[in-house]
Amino acid sequence: MDNKKPLIIITGPTAVGKTALSVDLALKLGGEIISADSMQVYRGMDIGTAKIKEEEKKGVPHYLIDIINPDEEFNVTIFKDLAKKHINDICSRGKIPIIAGGTGFYIQSVLYDIEFTDFDEEKRSEVRMLLEDTLEEKGIDFMYERLKEADPKYAEIIHKNNIRRVLHGLEYNIVTGNKLSEHNEEQRERTSPYNFLYFVLNDDRAKVYGRINSRVDEMLREGLADEVRGLLDAGYSRDLPSMQGLGYKEMADYLSGECSYAEAVELIKRDTRHFAKKQLTWFKRERVTVELNRENLETNEKMLEHILFSAKLRGLVS
Repeated sequence: MDNKKPLIIITGPTAVGKTALSVDLALKLGGEIISADSMQVYRGMDIGTAKIKEEEKKGVPHYLIDIINPDEEFNVTIFKDLAKKHINDICSRGKIPIIAGGTGFYIQSVLYDIEFTDFDEEKRSEVRMLLEDTLEEKGIDFMYERLKEADPKYAEIIHKNNIRRVLHGLEYNIVTGNKLSEHNEEQRERTSPYNFLYFVLNDDRAKVYGRINSRVDEMLREGLADEVRGLLDAGYSRDLPSMQGLGYKEMADYLSGECSYAEAVELIKRDTRHFAKKQLTWFKRERVTVELNRENLETNEKMLEHILFSAKLRGLVS
């Protein structure tokens, strides 16, 4: 492991406290943070993504936040390539790279250096156009039901509103004849090129759900509706993958008169709770995680002690 680059991962369900813990850890270790959040990459989408504020960074460098506009493409392949470049740069300066965020597939892609070369690109393009036409004609509910039939394990770990991943699962199945969930399981067996520690932050489910509800209320007070209205007024289509994110889709529905404000708020809270549950399902399937549970390690200080002790044992720090 001596020749492997160091890497620490801090992940877990939404609203569990990953951001603050990762910053505190970076300050302790002299680390720098790479965000593994599929929504915080978008500029102008701050409130609904619970994007870290400048003062919350406490001077710690953060990467892969605010790097593209909401109508630009972003996917796991782009994330992996950018994250690897930042890891190499951080390590070259004698710092410790810390990946922090809740998008499990993004984390897995870097951790095991997953190759995305299974597709016949010509066939893929044809299939994608057909899927997008079907989506436009029959809607996301129909597409998600198709995915549940084709690959129930993959459908179980993604949110129905995540159009990009729903289409990706169907596309992979049609083009290769295989299930993306099985491909992901195979990739988990790869040997990582990193000397890593993979921590999953968790808490009592009722407490997590309570924090989700409180976070949504705070987003609303901060002006989530105005943020979504501003994006729509700027010409960003409701059909963009970015605008299907939690909070954005529901607020766009409210602003277009398709539901009441109260209904939109309840849907955001409900769907975010469902998303947190799916995140935990994903992380439980990973074979090399260490759980940090707030029920046992109540404070960030206690968690940091645990992480630092583990990092010394792994030779990540002296």
